[in-house]
Amino acid sequence: MRTEEFLTRLDGETLDYFREMVDVLVGYFGISRAEAVARINERYAGEDISGMNQDLMCHEFPEYWAYHLYFKPPLDARPLPSGDPEADGDLSKWEVRPPPPRDSPFWTLKE
Repeated sequence: MRTEEFLTRLDGETLDYFREMVDVLVGYFGISRAEAVARINERYAGEDISGMNQDLMCHEFPEYWAYHLYFKPPLDARPLPSGDPEADGDLSKWEVRPPPPRDSPFWTLKE
């Protein structure tokens, strides 16, 4: 199914999963819902999130993918954070990825 917010076809379970990623981005990093959705759209627009791809993605907690969407790890970094603040430690050297340009089609929600 298509929604107003996401630029990829998602079934009900995957839609809930993507919305959980939005909640993580908003809650953990203090960005707006519109920016969170734009970050997800930039990464996943047009992708097929079904079958094996869905199984691989949903194998991880939404926090894992949200961190990947928000941070650009330094070259000497350990693997991407899991979303567990106690396990992930200090992320102060991790660079924040810029959001997609405001005039891009990835912004499907208003601020």
